[in-house]
Amino acid sequence: MRNVVGIGGVFFRSKNPEALAEWYETHLGINRAPKDMEAEPWTCDGGVTVFAPFSESTDYFPDDRQFMLNFRVRDLDSLLAHFRSVGVDVSREEEMEGLGRFARIHDPEGNPIELWQPEQT
Repeated sequence: MRNVVGIGGVFFRSKNPEALAEWYETHLGINRAPKDMEAEPWTCDGGVTVFAPFSESTDYFPDDRQFMLNFRVRDLDSLLAHFRSVGVDVSREEEMEGLGRFARIHDPEGNPIELWQPEQT
């Protein structure tokens, strides 16, 4: 039996929530959380969402972080060019056969973000 149909939100602590929300909106197109009924929330395109607890000793993302966001993207090359043009370091670029291409950035508070362009089928 399947009870959950998707992720309804991602909530995490921030030193400066307004500035961080603005950064995500500006650079990744993620609308801020609505504060009234007129504001438009962020709506995702259909696709897979991976929910994966990792071992506490993983080295897949920094050990001083409890989570890493992974966003599906349409055009990884354009997005990486944008981030490089605004001074955001891009690391860990890789391609995984059958899955697609990945790259890693960090938001202004150091939270790891994995950008994923799924393999075309």
